[in-house]
Amino acid sequence: MQSLLALSRLIDAITARVGKAASWLVLVVVLISAGNAVVRKAFNISSNAFLEIQWYLFSAVFLLAAAYTLQKNEHIRIDLLNSKLSPRGRAMVDIVCTLLFLVPTCLLLIKFGWPMFLDAWVSGEMSSDAGGLIRWPAFLLIPLGFSLLLAQAISEIIKRLAFLAGQAADPTIGKADPHQEEHV
Repeated sequence: MQSLLALSRLIDAITARVGKAASWLVLVVVLISAGNAVVRKAFNISSNAFLEIQWYLFSAVFLLAAAYTLQKNEHIRIDLLNSKLSPRGRAMVDIVCTLLFLVPTCLLLIKFGWPMFLDAWVSGEMSSDAGGLIRWPAFLLIPLGFSLLLAQAISEIIKRLAFLAGQAADPTIGKADPHQEEHV
């Protein structure tokens, strides 16, 4: 279990680094958007590339930060069942739901996203808009983001299994756990 917990810490460190970097893309998107608006109004010049890079970066924020959101326990949950469970019960529900829903979803999106990226890469696919950008970076975000999310899902399963085995503290303590006051 200790080697699995070491793997979990490595995944968590990578996720945190990528998630924090992705959060800075929000500022970049805002600056590009503001700059594009100023140039368009002041000089009557516009570029589809500026519009497209905004949605590429917006996609990057969500796809690359999804794993970080999972790590911080910030995903939306249906609290009706969760609030009535003990910490051990919540850990078991998290493991089962992650294995039944999150892992298969990630695997499917990686499986279908990778060929889309490869096709765009090999063909040099470009936006159909005048002055548009190449498309492969946007398509790469799909398998990359879901691979990070899958890795973080594995990390979360490891932490919950260790908690259930009595080898680690409750992994939700100190995170955005709406039941944290119950644990104290």
